[in-house]
Order: sequence, then C-alpha cells, then structure tokens
Amino acid sequence: MKRTLLNTSIIAASFSFSLFTLGGAATAQNLPDTMTWTAYDVGSQGHSEASAIADAFGRAYDTRIRIQPAGSAIGRLQPLVSGRADYAFLATESFFASEGTFDFAERRWGPQDLRAVAGRPSTFGIPTAADAEIHSLADLRGKRVAYTAGNPSVSVKCDAILAFAGLTRDDVEAVMFPAHGAAMSSLVQDQADAVCTTTTASQLYELEESPRGLSWVDIPADDEEGWERMNQVAPVFQPFTETIGAGLSDDNPANMLAYRYPIIVAMADKDEDEVYAYIKSLDESYDLYKEATSAIHRWSIKDSGVPPIDIPFHAGAVRYMQEQGLWSDEMNAWNEARISRLEALQAAWESTLEEAGDLDDDAFKARWEERRQATLDEL
Repeated sequence: MKRTLLNTSIIAASFSFSLFTLGGAATAQNLPDTMTWTAYDVGSQGHSEASAIADAFGRAYDTRIRIQPAGSAIGRLQPLVSGRADYAFLATESFFASEGTFDFAERRWGPQDLRAVAGRPSTFGIPTAADAEIHSLADLRGKRVAYTAGNPSVSVKCDAILAFAGLTRDDVEAVMFPAHGAAMSSLVQDQADAVCTTTTASQLYELEESPRGLSWVDIPADDEEGWERMNQVAPVFQPFTETIGAGLSDDNPANMLAYRYPIIVAMADKDEDEVYAYIKSLDESYDLYKEATSAIHRWSIKDSGVPPIDIPFHAGAVRYMQEQGLWSDEMNAWNEARISRLEALQAAWESTLEEAGDLDDDAFKARWEERRQATLDEL
C-alpha cells in the first residue's frame, strides 16, 4: 500500500516558510524550543520528509520548527552558513559545498565546514528503454544517454555510473536536455536510450507502460574495481538492492547505487550536545514519522547515521552512534579521513585566494580546480 504524507502542510501563499508547532510532552532531549531548517521547495521529497520529522518533533518534544524552502543549493545553504538556520536538509550540494565545486567555486564560497547529522539512503540508477538492448553498463557505449543542462547533482552521479564501467561521456552519445523533466520523458519519446535518475519518477511508470518498455541496468555489488572507479568521481556511493519504484518489486529487485538524500546538515562548530540531542530525537521519534512517505522508513538510525555520506559526521552524531553500538572503528577511520580531506581543501582554498586574487572569475576557477585536484592527489 502506498504510504501517504502526514497532515503537516501548513503553507500560506504569502509566506516563504512552513511552521510546525504541535503540542506535546516537554522535551527530555534538550532540543531548542524553536529551530529553523532549510529544505527543497514545497512538494519536493526533501521538504515532505523535513515536514514529517518536524511534525514528530513537535508532537514528541513540543519543539517549534520553521521550514524555509528554497529551490537552489545556494538558497538552502546560505541561511545555514550565515547562522539564520540551524540545520539544512540537503542533497549532493553538501558534497559540492565541502569540495568548493560548481556553485561553490565562487570566491565568496570555497570549501565549507559542514557536518552531517544523518542522511537517508536513497537510490539512483540507469533505467533504459527495454528495446535498446542495454543489458550491462558496458552496453551503454555508443548509446544515447540523457543529461540535463545545469544539473550537476544528477550529472555527477551519471558520470560516476559510467566510470563504474570504465566509460566517460565521450564513450556515449550524451544528449543534453534543458530541463530534468524533458530528460526523463526522452526515453518514451525515443530521443534517448538511457537516463540517470531515482526510481519513482512518474515518467518511468509511463516508460514501463509504453511500447519501448523499461529495464534497469545492473550495477553489481561485488565489482570492487567498478566501485573504486565510481567513488573516484565522488566518494559517497555504496551498493543497494532496490525494490521500490517503476518496474521494481520484492520479486524483481535491481542492484544500483545508494547515496544520501535528504542529508541533515549542520555547521562543524554547532554545539555538540545540541547535535547529540537532535539525532537522539530523530531516532526516538522514528515511529511517529516512519509511515509518512514511501521511503521515509529509511531514516532508521542504523541506516541513516553511518558512512559513507557526502560530508563528515558531526561529533555529536558520532557520540550518539557510539553509545548505540552502531559506530565501528572502520566508520571512525572513514570519518577522520573525510575531515582530513576537507581540511586539506580548505587550506588549499586559502592559498589559492592569496595567490590568484587578481585573476578574473573564470581564470580563478580554473586555477582553483587545478589546485584542488593536486591537493586530492596528494592525500
């Protein structure tokens, strides 16, 4: 049965935020009385899940939460960085912001000192038109793969999947579309053979019912070299067997990659006790929101509170996971290495600002990318 969203939409057209304030028992978690979170636009998966969690916090702990929606990565991060928001529900832009890439290669940004509280596993893969006869990732060579202009979050995942098979965009016919919806519809319209996306997009159900049919390309979990190549593009992916989505079921699963969306993000200097209280509340109120949407049950702390993830975990989150016996030495080594990577990039950014401050914007970005790659090569 399809899960439906809890009744949490208190949205007024004249407001740029949602306010959740439901009575409940006094908090035992030492949460602030009020908080501001940023999230994707109203109607998005990220906003719906933030709303459901805010509802649970209100009922369980009498905490008032204002959700500030924003359609852009900058719009979701700027309030967090400036201190006007306590937490942000982000996607892959958290990785871009910590690396100083794409929008965050501007002089006013650079690598941001972000930390994860938790992040729900989400899946991503390559659905293809069944009549394209694409049975493995290697079969994508020479095929039409749909990309969306100006959407680095999706594009970097697609590039990573190609890298899994030792391919790049030069090995496929990359067909660029002006909007994500157009890219998603391109298979039904026979303008492309494959696209990179999540499993529940409405266009995939249309493809499944169309004459072309739907097929998911297998991303084998046991191909260690493939996963190593994928994570050289962005070190945030892991194997996942998906059963939810178009053409998928318990009887017909597909191997694909897992990443984190949404990710609850705080600044590194956020008070450790407060972050500890947040993740503890997220865990202990789980039963209040776990049925809110089709995938929100994946916020189970054993899945959402462990690496790999786009950015390092906050010390407060690590402390809670250690207390629950869910944090291993291997996870701690991952987190420390991820912090070291971020600190190295921050130092390289400061050096680039000092050395290339008189360059124009394009030249500065090029210089930074050279320095960034050199820094990562030395790690």
